[in-house]
Amino acid sequence: MHDNSLDAGFLVAGLPDLVRRLEEKGLFKEAVNVINRLLAGERVLPKVLRSRLEWELERIKRIEWDYFLSKEDAFKLLKEQIPDLTISEFEEWLGEGLIENLEIEGEIRVFRNFLPNLVRERSEVRSRLKAGDDSRIARMLCEHLDTVVHMATVSGARLVEPVRNRVSMVLRVKPDAVPEGETVRVWIPFPQRNELQPFVRLVSTMPENYLLAPENSPQRTIYFEGNSVKGRELEFSVEYEYTVNASYVEVNPEKISPYVEDGSYRRFTSEFLPHVAFTPYLRRLADELVSGESNPYLKAWRIYDWITGNVSYALVPEYSTIECISDYAARNLRGDCGVQALLFITLCRISGVPARWQSGWYLNPIRPSPHDWAQFYVEPYGWLYADPSFGGRFRKVEKYHRFYFGNIDHYRLVTNTDLSVNLTPPKKYFRSDTVDNQRGEVEWKGGNLYYDKWTYELKILAHEKISKTA
Repeated sequence: MHDNSLDAGFLVAGLPDLVRRLEEKGLFKEAVNVINRLLAGERVLPKVLRSRLEWELERIKRIEWDYFLSKEDAFKLLKEQIPDLTISEFEEWLGEGLIENLEIEGEIRVFRNFLPNLVRERSEVRSRLKAGDDSRIARMLCEHLDTVVHMATVSGARLVEPVRNRVSMVLRVKPDAVPEGETVRVWIPFPQRNELQPFVRLVSTMPENYLLAPENSPQRTIYFEGNSVKGRELEFSVEYEYTVNASYVEVNPEKISPYVEDGSYRRFTSEFLPHVAFTPYLRRLADELVSGESNPYLKAWRIYDWITGNVSYALVPEYSTIECISDYAARNLRGDCGVQALLFITLCRISGVPARWQSGWYLNPIRPSPHDWAQFYVEPYGWLYADPSFGGRFRKVEKYHRFYFGNIDHYRLVTNTDLSVNLTPPKKYFRSDTVDNQRGEVEWKGGNLYYDKWTYELKILAHEKISKTA
């Protein structure tokens, strides 16, 4: 059993050189043996190093899950999308790293999400793919953004274009994931009630008994328990309605006023290890980006503008396997929505601009998906939104690129407004996602159940515009 405080500060402890060298060579079994010898040895290890080594045993398993595809499996998956794909093309992309891979125990293992990244990197690959929904989603989003700006400009209101969504989410634990008769504990994300989402209503659940976290919980969930039955899937579900607005505000940089440096200011301009870390590299990067600028709004703009122009979107391994996400983003100049949001938050905080996390789902009615973004604070406008991944997507369309600095669309489901906080009730074991919570969490008395033991599905049952906020 592990401390449920979710304090992952032990990740600041580097791994022993021997362990790191073995992992870099893909010799995970040997690395595990070395870690176990160190943990069982007579020397009294520093607590932070012991915690780091104990976590590394779990982290290695998660890396192997992220890179579970064989070369043959990866080629087969890619050929389903590109029928005229040749082996030589595949090997070339593999060798160039366009198809992300690791050597594990002497075999090439391919990243399970390699395909979307390959498509983004190579335009010729995109042209050969089967047609998808991306263009339809983009058109829908752009039309919405134009409407939001027009409505806010005409009305003078900050919150506009509200919609009511009816959503169901189902979590299914695979048969025999735990022994028969054992109690399974499940946390499913649930919408917060806040300025953006003023109305939330629980419609139904299965099973009927549940524990709903308070509406302002930093990572809000609905909690269930159920007993496993041999050979049968265990299902948990929730259905709810909520209203969500778009937010748009015209900011005049000349009206920005100084901060009151109280406890709230200090909280949102501080480190939060391990992922909001003021490393020497990130301090220097922040100084390079905002040097000579004293206006906090313009500081945040410089950071956003740099990220959206230089950090490319790419799916990454599970967050729990990355030692410091903000540093990872700045070193690799690539990352998904949460990686980019954490880099924005960290650079803002280093620069004295309060910034915080927000996440849930991008709930467009065509193809919803988990999504993360950020908020930053300036006086007298309060908390504004920043979505670097969407801003990067629209980098070449100035009006949309600028929209996602300060504003947000209404295709949002907000379930989280903080990082790595306890759920309700707290988990006893390491979480599957130690940073965020969009898919859910599952455990039993024998430990955490990772993503290979269960599945989840979110459906939009209704999406309708309404004339005013409910």
